[in-house]
Amino acid sequence: MTALTAFVLASALLVVVTLLLLLRPWRRRSSAGVATTREINAGIYRDQLTELDRDLAAGTLAEADHAQARGELQRRLLDDASVLETAAVAPGGARTTALVIALAVPLLGASMYAWLGQPTALDPVARQGSTQPDVEKMVATLAARLEAKPDDPKGWAVLGRSYRVMGRMPDAQKAFERIGVELDRDPVLLAEYADVLAANAQGNLEGKPLEMVARALKLDPDNPMALALSATAAFNRKDIGAAVAQWERLLKSLPPDSEDAKWVQNQLAEIRTAVASSTAARADATQVINAPASASAAAVATTAAATNGDTSIRGKLSLAPALAAQVLPTDTVFIFARAVQGPRMPLAVQRGKVSDLPLNFKLDDSLAVSPDFKISGFTEVRIEARISRSGSATPSPGDLIGVGPVVKPGSSGLSVQIDQTRP
Repeated sequence: MTALTAFVLASALLVVVTLLLLLRPWRRRSSAGVATTREINAGIYRDQLTELDRDLAAGTLAEADHAQARGELQRRLLDDASVLETAAVAPGGARTTALVIALAVPLLGASMYAWLGQPTALDPVARQGSTQPDVEKMVATLAARLEAKPDDPKGWAVLGRSYRVMGRMPDAQKAFERIGVELDRDPVLLAEYADVLAANAQGNLEGKPLEMVARALKLDPDNPMALALSATAAFNRKDIGAAVAQWERLLKSLPPDSEDAKWVQNQLAEIRTAVASSTAARADATQVINAPASASAAAVATTAAATNGDTSIRGKLSLAPALAAQVLPTDTVFIFARAVQGPRMPLAVQRGKVSDLPLNFKLDDSLAVSPDFKISGFTEVRIEARISRSGSATPSPGDLIGVGPVVKPGSSGLSVQIDQTRP
């Protein structure tokens, strides 16, 4: 049910209840008033007749006088009854008043709302269209206020988080750095600051970002973002044991059916696959070393040919026109290659901005995420792309994505389009 439908139904219900309360006296007034008057008059005449009969029985009233008085009372009773019947036929005025009220209340209410209210506020399209400018205006107002009165740690925290969500990472870093001592007391802020620092360092967590992560985990060993960043950093430096331990600890604190839990499970699966692939590669290398000289020479020659050849993958990345209104020029673009058979972790990643699109990309071993897994080590890879508002390397619901073709290392002239929204 839309907001507009709910509003209309609620308004109609309120109008009906109001009309029932307003019209209740008008529906009862005429019949109740006539019946009450008739009963009172009948009681009075009945008492007077009883009194006449009592005087006649007591001998204080002659029979002729009794008959005359009784006839007079009966005539007056008939006259009053005729007047009441005429009045009972006249409730047309009450019905007219009730009809006027029943029509006037809803019409007047709707007219007043159309004049003084904001009907467009119920339109989802109108609200969605005004959200982004309103948010940017509020953030700009907050930034101006903090520049005038900078002694506001909570204000700087809100501003830093706002810039982070908007993908304005350099501005977010400056805002976080002005929070002051409150930053070192809040593990959530420390983890968010580390993520911003890593984003500004092209995804590199070593150095100050990892220092912020360590501070966050010291305050809260189960902080989800800090655990995720720590695990990623451990994997990048090939400390597989630490990476798995951090991911598994994070998984225990997440709802089992949540998207975050599924993502962590995928990360653990990729790490285990990567470890298995690395073990198999070392076994193959051992076999080559222990093979006869002729076979060993052939293997070395094949490896050299693959190494000396151009294994880079080139192409152009574009954004579907239908999705252009959903992004900002400053949103981060990731384009990467994954192995078709092997670990799900990216083999190479190139980073850019929406303002760079359409973007000519080149993915090669120099952009490898892990030195153990490169494009040149696989026979087939798939090219994918993603746009992130936050600039984080971690995929999130609502990110825009695109899936390109499966190609061999050394391919060129590819065309990849971002044309989907991640659920």
